[in-house]
Amino acid sequence: MPGQITENLKKKVAGRLAFYEDLGIRFFYRDRRREALFEQEKPVESLDNAMRPAEIAYQEPTLPKIPRRPGLQKVVSTAPSKMPPVPLPAAPGPSLFDAADKIVGDTLLRIREDLGECTRCKLYKHRHTIVFGDGSPKAELVFVGEGPGADEDAQGLPFVGRAGKLLTQMIEAMGLERQDVYICNVVKCRPPENRTPEDDEVSTCSPFLLRQLEVISPKVIVCLGAVAAKTLLRTNRGISQFRGQWLDYRGSKLMATYHPAYLLRNPNAKGEVWKDLQKVMAVLGLQARKGKPA
Repeated sequence: MPGQITENLKKKVAGRLAFYEDLGIRFFYRDRRREALFEQEKPVESLDNAMRPAEIAYQEPTLPKIPRRPGLQKVVSTAPSKMPPVPLPAAPGPSLFDAADKIVGDTLLRIREDLGECTRCKLYKHRHTIVFGDGSPKAELVFVGEGPGADEDAQGLPFVGRAGKLLTQMIEAMGLERQDVYICNVVKCRPPENRTPEDDEVSTCSPFLLRQLEVISPKVIVCLGAVAAKTLLRTNRGISQFRGQWLDYRGSKLMATYHPAYLLRNPNAKGEVWKDLQKVMAVLGLQARKGKPA
């Protein structure tokens, strides 16, 4: 019949009324008579408001705060707001290469025990003796070479061949004895035919060198040759680009110079190496004993 409300419409209206009731809204019409009575009882705030008709002066009341129903999610405002400054990301932590030598209570004896009869890289197949290092564990000066040669492989000591004898002369010319310093190499086993150690051999053996330097904590490190310098400085630059310059290695002063074996092949370079060693002497407060080595 016309004007009859269907069941479907009743359900929709009932649902809508329930929705508004949840919002706290229960009245949907305006009682003009009550508004007029309200305006008559309301104190006059100003002459302008007193002269206005009731309907014009009437202010719609603000809606009450909407109570939150259980289970409803809080609506987050999308209005821009001041956000606290985002902190910068922390500096990356030490790599495995950095952390390899940081062992609490480490000693040279423990490092040698950890090295054992090493078979970690292919160099062990050709060696006779592991050449660990030699000298004072409290030395202020450490010399780091490339790797042992035939004489070193036979005796188990670093720098005892022709190049080693020249290094000993250089140490004595600086006003020191060999036992006052510490001498070691990047790799502990002799490469075949005295070839340059390969990258995988250096990466396998160098953590033991880093531990040695960490334990000794010398004031000065002298890198003899490109392999030692590139290993500690992690660079591919040629040694001539930074030879004779002071660099930093974990709190120690580092100087790179030519290897004694290079000096045997190129005697004219001895003067340049002696200049480098004089810089080392100045830092350590040493006086030359015999002047420039032969």
